Parts: sequence; structure tokens; C-alpha cells
Amino acid sequence: MQHKNIKKDCEELWAKNKYYVLSKSHKAYLDIREYLKEKEVDIAYLQEKIQSVKDIEESKKDFNNAILHVWGYFKKDASETEKQGLFEILEEYMKGENSQEAVIQYLNALLRKYPNQYLEESTFLAGENYETMA
Repeated sequence: MQHKNIKKDCEELWAKNKYYVLSKSHKAYLDIREYLKEKEVDIAYLQEKIQSVKDIEESKKDFNNAILHVWGYFKKDASETEKQGLFEILEEYMKGENSQEAVIQYLNALLRKYPNQYLEESTFLAGENYETMA
């Protein structure tokens, strides 16, 4: 019974942090996903793996990938103008003409307009960067 609780806690922790991890390192994201498929998992190990991406240098490619994943939650509801707005600001970021914060602020504006509990709990959009407990 306790194993199921640990697994559930790990899944909740991962749900909150997966886009943050993806934004830092696609490889770390895939490694953690594989780890979570194991029969027995350890929350302390998972916390350590998530924490370890904090020090990874910014990767525009990985950040862009995470944004595209998050965009998937809005694409059915957002207007063409909102879509263009996001992709323009993302392109500016990729060229070094804008910041990650600007892109995340734009997504948060979409999140206020089109609420989604899963994204609202994400550390990636909350700007918390990492949450230790599920």
C-alpha cells in the first residue's frame, strides 16, 4: 500500500515540475520519465533529479520545446491573434530579443483567459521553478 502512495506522490511531483524540467533539459525530462516507469520509485531521488536541472545553463531549444508543449493546452481555445502573439514573442526570445519571462507572462495571460488547473499547478508557469513536495 505504501508503495502506491510513494508512486502517486512521485507522479504528482512530476506533474508539477515536468515542463520546468523540459524547459531546461530534454534529456533530463526523458530520463525522469523512464525512471517513473519503474516498479519502485523514490521521491527523494526524484526531487534530487528535478533539483539538478536548476543549474543547467539555459537552452533556447529546450525552452522553446516546453513552450510548444504548453501551447497545446491553449490551441483549441486561443484566437489566431493570440497564437500569432505567442509565436512572435517566442521568435523574439529565440533571436535573443526577448526574455523567457516575457514568454511565460504571455502564457500566463492566456491561462487567466483559458483556465486549466493542470497548468495552474505547474511550477514552470508559476515562476516557482521547482517544488519539492507533491
